[in-house]
Amino acid sequence: MSMPLRQSIRLGGYLMKQKVRRREKFPILLELEPLYACNLKCAGCGKIQQTHDWLKKRMSVEQAVAAVEECGAPMVSIAGGEPLMHKEIDEIVRQLLARGKIVFLCTNAVLMPKHLHKFAPHKNFAWMVHIDGLRERHDQSVCKDGVFDEAVAAIKQAQAAGFRVMTNTTFFDTDSPQDVIDVLDYLNDDLGVDNMQISPGFAYEKAPDQEHWLGPEETRALFRKAFGDGRRKKWRLNHSPLFLDFLEGKVDFDCTAWAIPLYSLKGWQRPCYLMDDGYVETYQQLLDETDWSSYGRGKDPRCANCMAHCGYEPTAVVATLGSLRQSIRAAIG
Repeated sequence: MSMPLRQSIRLGGYLMKQKVRRREKFPILLELEPLYACNLKCAGCGKIQQTHDWLKKRMSVEQAVAAVEECGAPMVSIAGGEPLMHKEIDEIVRQLLARGKIVFLCTNAVLMPKHLHKFAPHKNFAWMVHIDGLRERHDQSVCKDGVFDEAVAAIKQAQAAGFRVMTNTTFFDTDSPQDVIDVLDYLNDDLGVDNMQISPGFAYEKAPDQEHWLGPEETRALFRKAFGDGRRKKWRLNHSPLFLDFLEGKVDFDCTAWAIPLYSLKGWQRPCYLMDDGYVETYQQLLDETDWSSYGRGKDPRCANCMAHCGYEPTAVVATLGSLRQSIRAAIG
């Protein structure tokens, strides 16, 4: 399965406009981080390693909306930190939906039951709940017991209230193909979430765990085995078929991180939300003043093990829209 039809049509129309305008670089999805603070200390995340002063800061509604309008991306993924710790996160979401944006609110779900009443179901809104495996594996990943059960309960509560719920799962070298199968089967068949996103873990420079990152060959072997026997087709994965081919090693792509930029409290982060080589004030500066040719596997040693969606999914999406065969394949999926 691939991304939802409404999302695909919206994205396809947007990409066609960029082609007509002959724009070489443009945003597809904006990663918006209105805060760094979080209620968990996950082993694979370096976001909360900010200084105490930065952890106390919150982005204003006006600043968040202005960044989205500035870059013009049709989709926005609101992350952090934990966005539900932001007192005005519901207003940020409302403002973006009012502007016709597709909004994904990323969360570890611990605070969802407390804040669910502040939001309303909307065709362009989805909760994106981080689930890194079944109970034992997930709780180990977030470094706190009981979080898996809390997240599952929150997902069921949101579903009962009529919300779209998606999940995001990161895999590490401690995961086997059967681990991938088990968690995706559970999310797809038992929990019945609308769509699932997956990604191999990237070596955050400041993450507490620096030992369990997947290399490219390990990533390809992991997903090739997990996707076998037709399983890939039955899962409601929120990815283009070509990106899933990429994870399996059937195709290779260049990194196009400019298409999924990050805007945080410090500004537009260069070059992507996984690497921090400084900040600029505008999205146009990010495009014009970043040496994009120096990033990606084979170009920067820090990118050597990266096969994350922020760099390679947009390349796959553009390649899909540039091919009639791949477009039909995605539509059928």
